[in-house]
Amino acid sequence: MEKTLPSTLFRHAALPAGPKARARRLACLVESALIDEVTLSPKPGLVDVRGNGAHRDLDWALMVHSAQTLRPAFEAMALAGAQIDAPLALRERIGRLGREGEMAMLSATGGVNTHRGAIWTLGLLVTAAAQAPHALGAAPVASRAARLAGVPDRFAPVSTGHKGERACHDYGVGGAKGQACAGFPHVLKVALPALRRARAAGIREDHARVDALLATMATLDDTCVLARGGPDALRAVQTGAAAVRAEGGLATPQGRCAFRRLETDMLARNVSPGGAADLLAAALFLDRLPVRAGIAPDSDPESTHQETDHGTS
Repeated sequence: MEKTLPSTLFRHAALPAGPKARARRLACLVESALIDEVTLSPKPGLVDVRGNGAHRDLDWALMVHSAQTLRPAFEAMALAGAQIDAPLALRERIGRLGREGEMAMLSATGGVNTHRGAIWTLGLLVTAAAQAPHALGAAPVASRAARLAGVPDRFAPVSTGHKGERACHDYGVGGAKGQACAGFPHVLKVALPALRRARAAGIREDHARVDALLATMATLDDTCVLARGGPDALRAVQTGAAAVRAEGGLATPQGRCAFRRLETDMLARNVSPGGAADLLAAALFLDRLPVRAGIAPDSDPESTHQETDHGTS
């Protein structure tokens, strides 16, 4: 399979009128966002086209295969969003679909967790997008997703024992659930504004996406980093990512030197910013949604927010 970036699949194209066709299109957008995220290079500590980062059990081909395997689950969630009005019934349906999607992922990857966090984050967002296809701006979609995240799922396991859940308990951070219930602040206030500002400055697309990732890493309490390296590693990642951006990011020689220092340190610590990667994929998904059929995507409504607002993943 060819490793290419960036994808322009359906970017900002009007969604089909029928709910089934619309669900298929939305699922394709999720799949392409996940593939674009893993293909983006270079990314410190993460799987990309150069290698496995801080992971021994993951590679680019496996991540792409996982994203493709999950497309039917995202399509089913989107269709549920279009067809089910009752919040509790919808929340429990997409919860079940998400758990089924996770089982399909684990079967396809031989038991390796490739996209567990993304199933939660992008599952909520694709459902929310399908709920109101006439209101596809990033903020309205995230707001609907937050309301869904706050609805209890009676059939969800009380405890999963996953590393992210343990990190939330051990370090008092909100994790992926906290990020969703808060309306995805790191997507709306950090990743999307950074992405759009970099584009507006004429920075090439892959560097703009890396800048959005670094902006997220610099301010996110990433449970993937905490689970592997604890608070010291998290502080090092946040400080290092901010330093790369302060030096101009990948667009400048100084920024590239700072990036190499950050990556070397993260690999030595064996940490990977998986939470930030999931939120970047979410930002890429929201970025390519049309606000309304035939209308250009929304301008940056979060430009008044400070990128240093601190949230959780």
